[in-house]
Amino acid sequence: MTPDQLLFAKTHEWVHVANDGGDKVATVGISAFAVEALTDLVFLGLPDVGRQLKAGEVFGEVESVKAVSDLYSPVTGEVVAVNGDLANHLEWLGEDPYGRSWLVKIRIADESGLKALLDHAAYERQCAEEGH
Repeated sequence: MTPDQLLFAKTHEWVHVANDGGDKVATVGISAFAVEALTDLVFLGLPDVGRQLKAGEVFGEVESVKAVSDLYSPVTGEVVAVNGDLANHLEWLGEDPYGRSWLVKIRIADESGLKALLDHAAYERQCAEEGH
């Protein structure tokens, strides 16, 4: 995936929505901007499959040598998959933030959260305003 194909939360998570057997499933990751800002990642905590999340709810954390940052769900729904290999390969987040380093897949229960997400151009403007 390329950033132009994604939606972004103001909290730097990206979202790709696909149809899966009649359900909409959001693949969620963290943006290259966030990975670059965190630098030197040392830990990633992700939820269990089956967890119910609401848009804006904390579902995990990513820790660098500088700080611990919460990960926020950009959509409401059920976690249907977790990228379990990623915790052992944190370097993937820097190498391929929009591909193999996805974090979770969430079956969307309420699509209203999608309206609050930004397209890539709007997200880039937000990052520029943050001074990066």
